[in-house]
Amino acid sequence: MEAERQKWAHRAAHPLCAQTCRFKRALFLILLFFPGCAIIRPPRDGGIRYRGLTQEQIRSVQILPVDYEIEYICRGNRVIVGPKVRKCLPNGTWTDMTQHSRCSKKPDVSLRCKKKLYIGALFPMSGGWPGGQACMPSAQMALDLVNNRSDILPDYELELIHYDSMCDPGEATKLLYDLLYTEPIKIVLMPGCSGVSTLVAEAARMWNLIVLSYGSSSPALSNRQRFPTFFRTHPSATLHNPTRVQLFQKWKWTRIATIQQTTEVFTSTLDDLEQRVKEAGIEISVRQSFLTDPAVAVKNLKRQDARIIVGLFYETEARKFCNDLVFKEKLYGKKYVWFLIGWYADNWFKIKDPAINCTVENMTEAVEGHVTTEIVMLNPETVRGVSNMTSQEFLAALMSRLGGKNPEETGGFQEAPLAYDAVWALALALNKTVAPLKAKGRRLEDFNYNNHDITSEIYRALNTSSFEGVSGQVVFDAQGSRMAMTLIEQLQGGSYKKIGYYDSSQKNLSWFGNDVWIGAGPPADRTVVIEEYRFLSQKLFASVSVFAGLGILLGIVCLTFNIYNGNVRYIQNSQPYLNNMTAVGCMMALAAVFPLGIDGHHVHRSQFPVVCQFRLWLLGLGFSLAYGSMFTKIWWVHTLFTKKDEKKEKKKQHLEPWKLYATVGVLLAIDFLSLMIWQIVDPLHITVEKFTKEAPKEDLDVLIQPLLEHCNSEKMNTWLGVVYGYKGLLLLLGIFLAYETKSVSTEKINDHRAVGMAIYNVAVLCLITAPVTMILSSQQDASFGFASLAIVFSVYITLVVLFVPKMRRLITRGEWQSEQQDTLKTGSSTNNNDEEKSRQLERENRELQKIIQEKEERVSALRNQLAERQALRNRRRPSTGQNQNHNAPPPSSQPDPKSLLLPPGYPNPTTDNHSLPPSFSNSSNLYPADSKMSRNHCHNSQIPLLYK
Repeated sequence: MEAERQKWAHRAAHPLCAQTCRFKRALFLILLFFPGCAIIRPPRDGGIRYRGLTQEQIRSVQILPVDYEIEYICRGNRVIVGPKVRKCLPNGTWTDMTQHSRCSKKPDVSLRCKKKLYIGALFPMSGGWPGGQACMPSAQMALDLVNNRSDILPDYELELIHYDSMCDPGEATKLLYDLLYTEPIKIVLMPGCSGVSTLVAEAARMWNLIVLSYGSSSPALSNRQRFPTFFRTHPSATLHNPTRVQLFQKWKWTRIATIQQTTEVFTSTLDDLEQRVKEAGIEISVRQSFLTDPAVAVKNLKRQDARIIVGLFYETEARKFCNDLVFKEKLYGKKYVWFLIGWYADNWFKIKDPAINCTVENMTEAVEGHVTTEIVMLNPETVRGVSNMTSQEFLAALMSRLGGKNPEETGGFQEAPLAYDAVWALALALNKTVAPLKAKGRRLEDFNYNNHDITSEIYRALNTSSFEGVSGQVVFDAQGSRMAMTLIEQLQGGSYKKIGYYDSSQKNLSWFGNDVWIGAGPPADRTVVIEEYRFLSQKLFASVSVFAGLGILLGIVCLTFNIYNGNVRYIQNSQPYLNNMTAVGCMMALAAVFPLGIDGHHVHRSQFPVVCQFRLWLLGLGFSLAYGSMFTKIWWVHTLFTKKDEKKEKKKQHLEPWKLYATVGVLLAIDFLSLMIWQIVDPLHITVEKFTKEAPKEDLDVLIQPLLEHCNSEKMNTWLGVVYGYKGLLLLLGIFLAYETKSVSTEKINDHRAVGMAIYNVAVLCLITAPVTMILSSQQDASFGFASLAIVFSVYITLVVLFVPKMRRLITRGEWQSEQQDTLKTGSSTNNNDEEKSRQLERENRELQKIIQEKEERVSALRNQLAERQALRNRRRPSTGQNQNHNAPPPSSQPDPKSLLLPPGYPNPTTDNHSLPPSFSNSSNLYPADSKMSRNHCHNSQIPLLYK
């Protein structure tokens, strides 16, 4: 107190203030409305009432802050004559210094007839908010006190005409019609619920009526263009939002959910909250609304993992939430916090409702720990306001009027002080208009629905109202809304406990520190999600790497063998340079297995795109070299040796090696250019695939978010379609060419059958593995296993089929010399094709000998039969025939040689008809002596015999 006196004395150091800011009247009351300056002198005939101070403290104060106002109030039946309020000006003087203020005897008005002014009120006695149950007795109590005051509207008496709106705009429409079109004329309207106030306030301007609400909190009512004559002693619902945001930040929540009833008051409140949380960096993850049944909305909250939930709905709908909906969905407990509106009755969750199946115990369990924010509606300080009552005295008087009814079961008990102060604000405003209207030659009783001047005076008086009420300081802002602090409460053990206050105008949070939580502390605003990357199995990677390493060693051995024996004719006839390319391509493909298995477990995320490039280039170029060289062989074999017979010899003589190398170069260039364009236009980068969250068994409030890194590009599917389509066509064409040339033999490419077998295996493995790996791309182990094993098996099969037979031949036959040494040593050609031809001709010769022997036996049998028939014919010839034909030559005992001639091409037997002619004793006699006979060219002399 002494410190305050020193501060005020310092601020009132102006000499004029010390000399002139004095007054001679001793009986006054100093009210702290605005900052100011006043010098206090002890009264001679009365006490001093000063907010928050005793009389002894007042007497000790000589200097007050600059620009304060003082108001004179006389005791008893005396009234003020002259200015009632004086204000200290900045120059140290008081206002109205030329006029004296004095107390005079109150005139006798007992014989004066008071005129009645009627107030039309709508009190919701039932419905979503039955606030009229306590607000109507409170308003009636204020009217009685005002009508008994001789200093406030001494010539008038206020009378309340009220109806039950049931908090229903439809019902309120009918009642508003009755109020407006039924005598007497109402000078002011006083609705309660926000929905009803919206309807009444929007229509009231058409009848030049002032609307003063005691229970409307809709932010939409702050729109002065839509509601130009609206005032309310209940602060706007948006006043809750700064408090909510402050609590979100205090408990470090950055993600909330909202659910609202689809009414204008809650929709506009939520719109304001959404704007405020956005500015504070808080996310509204899900926003649900409902009309009457919140079942679907609650299920969506559960599905979206809502934890911090702001609920905006009336009391009856709140009980539906605590019904089997929330209880069934389990949206309560240590993991959830509900923010509800604070103007419900204190025992709202214990009220019996036939539409609710839950027991009181179930509902109490479901709402335990929820937080409410409500406007401070009862002055926490023990101060006598304009009605000469403290807040505690008001509560006692209200309880008396309620007849001892339980406040927790009385709707609107918390808002009752607002209704009480609304009547006082209206009475004081009307009292202020008496003098201005009198100066204009008008009176309050002259009001009608067409009189705009009286409405303007009442509006001006309400807009400048400022007094101390039982709900605190009553001041209206520019939108006609009440300014107030916010009370924060939490339901603890079935009853509400105050845990703090928040002053949004000063941004000051007064925290008591007595908040209680079901768990260890405030819950998390979402399920804690732990990101966990999926990596390739190291055992699988190590196993495949061993096989790939061994395959690379095998490729080196095969390449070395092929280079070392490049001068051997057998190796030369297999196109060794193409085989070298195949071996190099196989080793590059095997080397691609290592980057295929490298992931975030081995390299940093920033280096992963480089690994992706190695995968693509090694596998692409390796395939082009290995498969391209084999495809080139089979292509040229098909081109040269499957033509028509007349073109064969000419084609055989024009197979030049550079054509083979050029074909491989073209295939390699196509792959190189396509990969280069891919990397320039749409380079590979790392992408992360998210999987369904998994809940660990040890902690239900934690989820594991599996992640998998992929090498990807913006148009990955397009590029893969182009590459796979081109490679697939090559594989299918290779299978076709290998099938077409399976029976072709040529000296130029002696291993084309082995190449065809390798192409079969590679094509089948690739055509199966490519789509399978695309399908299993989300399963890192399976995808890597299929791709890597397909590469390993393809390479192993190719190397074994192409090189192992060559090694075996050279080792078993000792053909390690050059072509000249090999010729001198063997004395004959070692060409594989000639030997095969020789063996085939020998088999054919043996078959021909057997056929000829069978034919000779048949010919001998036929000759014997012919001889027997001829001999029998000769014996049957009669002797007379000989006499008649005496001129004829004598018959010969031997058959006619011409009759015994064999068909052309048959050999002429000489001795034994049953023995093999000497000409067939040696197979070489079947062929001309001067030339060789191929397997498809038999001697012309044998054709009739073989096919007769």
